[in-house]
This record gives sequence, structure tokens and C-alpha cells, in this order.
Amino acid sequence: MTTHSHETDPPSRTHSDYYTALYQAALTISSSLVLDQVLQSIVTSITEAMQVKACGLRLLDRTTGHLRSSAVYGLSGDYLAKGPVDMVKSPIDSQVLQGATVYIADVRSDPRFQYPEAARREGLVSILCVPLEVRGEAIGVMRVYTDEPTTFNNDDVQFLSVLASLSALAIENARLYESIKNSYNGVVDAFWGTNVNLDLSE
Repeated sequence: MTTHSHETDPPSRTHSDYYTALYQAALTISSSLVLDQVLQSIVTSITEAMQVKACGLRLLDRTTGHLRSSAVYGLSGDYLAKGPVDMVKSPIDSQVLQGATVYIADVRSDPRFQYPEAARREGLVSILCVPLEVRGEAIGVMRVYTDEPTTFNNDDVQFLSVLASLSALAIENARLYESIKNSYNGVVDAFWGTNVNLDLSE
């Protein structure tokens, strides 16, 4: 695991904040099949609980090798439009997609970061990045960004990793739901000879 940490939490981040965010995320995942809303709620909760500038979740498009933004909180439209995040050109994300946790003290000067100038304009400094994994396979990455030099301890890493796991679970559940719905509608269409669209979420 590629991290640097202190032994104690910075005062602004507390276990109580983390427990509350985990509880809210679990409730959201169990009560909604609308994936976009679930993921947006998770990245917002992470940003608030960790007292960071922003949080983003990107999923890997294996066809293009790009990591596409699926949920983000705290980053400007200009920054998000900076260009594609290419796994080949982003050593950070390549490491994370291999299962590593990566911490960078200052993305403005670290050569592993793909867009240092865009980060400087956005006011980004430190990042912590963990993988989203489904059955041992990385499907994307989750990052938190700060606007001042920040270190993260083991509690921070564990918290972000658990939320990444919950996000991956929500994504897998949504994909399974879509597969079941499509299969059911296909069977109904074949049986009745009509185009019936079933919404199982009702």
C-alpha cells in the first residue's frame, strides 16, 4: 500500500463523522436502485466526513482505457473538462487498478499525476486514491482531494476503502437489476409477442 500517514487523526476528522457517513451510505444503498443518486450521495458523504475539498468516483471503460467520471462532489466543471483520464498516462490510476492504495502529498509537482497544471488551477494539493473492486477485480477508482497539504492515517484509508467497497456493491447490484429486468422483459415479450417494459423498481 503506497501511503504516508500519521498515527493520530487530524482534529477535523472524527470516528463519529465516519460512522455517520457509513450508516447513511448503507441506508442509501439498501433503499434505492437509482445508481446515480446512490453514488452521488456517497461521494458527498465522504467529502463532508473527511473534511476534504472534493471526492470523485471513476469507472474504467475497458474499451478505451479511460476512467469515466460517475459521481463527483466539490470539483469545478472546468476541472472535470480538462481531458480524459487515461489509465496508460496515469501511473496513479494504473497502480490503484492493480489493487493498491495511493497517496500523493502534492499533485502539482508529482510526475505520476496526469494533469498537474489543471490541479494547480483548481487548487488541489494532496490526494488519496483507492480501488473499487467487484469479486477481486478493479472496476474503477475513488479519490479524495484536499486544498492544502494533508496526510491520511489508517482510519482514513480504511474509511475510504469501505465506502469504495459499498460503491462497488451498489454498482454491481444496479447491473444485476438491469440484467434481471431485461431478461424478464425478454421472456414476457417472447411469450406474449408484445413489447412489454417492466419497471421492477415500482
